[in-house]
Amino acid sequence: MRSTRKFAFTGIGLALGLVALAGCSSDSTSSDTATETAAETAAETAAEAAAETAAEAAGDRSDWPTTIVVAAVPSEESSSLQQSYEPLLETLREQLGVDVEFFQATDYAGIIEAQNSGKVDLAQYGPFSYVLAKTRGADIDVAGVMTDAPDAEPGYQSYGIALGTNDAVNSIEDFKGKTVCFVDPASTSGYLYPSEGLLSAGIDLEADITPVFAGGHDASVLAVKNGDCEVGFAFDAMVDSNLIESGDIQPGEIKTVWKSEVIAGSPMAIRNGLPASLDAEIRRIVLEEVNVDKLIAAGKCTSTEDCGLTDENVWGWVSKPDSFFDGVRKVCEVTGSENCQ
Repeated sequence: MRSTRKFAFTGIGLALGLVALAGCSSDSTSSDTATETAAETAAETAAEAAAETAAEAAGDRSDWPTTIVVAAVPSEESSSLQQSYEPLLETLREQLGVDVEFFQATDYAGIIEAQNSGKVDLAQYGPFSYVLAKTRGADIDVAGVMTDAPDAEPGYQSYGIALGTNDAVNSIEDFKGKTVCFVDPASTSGYLYPSEGLLSAGIDLEADITPVFAGGHDASVLAVKNGDCEVGFAFDAMVDSNLIESGDIQPGEIKTVWKSEVIAGSPMAIRNGLPASLDAEIRRIVLEEVNVDKLIAAGKCTSTEDCGLTDENVWGWVSKPDSFFDGVRKVCEVTGSENCQ
């Protein structure tokens, strides 16, 4: 009722006016109620449509497994590898509504075998171990590639190293005749690219060096520091920052005498054969939900340092095709390494 207006009527006119006014009020109330009902119905319809869209996007979950398994290999000696993957594991649990287990392998061969047999659904590889897994028949695809920033091209380098005080070693050519620490036969920056570097320098991998597999990038660097190996290889951040920040080496204690070309970043690989809707959701979560920016926005951490993902402390994962790793395949061809088989 329009209560702010005043009407002056007399006699019959007043009565007619009151009847008219009552009719007007009834029409207004009916109209308002109808409008509200229509709005509520529209809102409910929109909500139902949104729910249906979400359900369609997620697909039918009746064929989803009750548990998925995520696996990784530590880049260094670590008792907290699972903790560094917890933001990923937690987000997968929350958004998929299934149990998510973590498998810490001792080497890439363990992950390749586990994913090949269908026991691991999502695995963090190095570039070479991913290529090797596919060569050995693993039915997998790239779900995302590690990166330090959303707009940074995923990649890193292998370093050839020696003690800072070792004046006899100043280039990779000086590795000839030395005890050389590698990381793992399936390590990209800890074996494959170093092998190519040594071969290009005219050094025979069997006749001209004494190889040692240290088992981890940190172990390779520390073996050089402790004199167990005269020279060695490791990925760039392990030498430039990781071990310095942990206090295991001092600035300048280890020198870099060789650097590889830029290596494609490390991929997270998903096992093919999962239900299509689950596969799509896992890829979406890896690429869109698990990164430093999203974690800070969700209040799960407060800074880049606090949010760093995996034991390599990365920003997150970005989309790349399988062809992104063709450079690794080319190095395999150049080296002819039996480890590429």
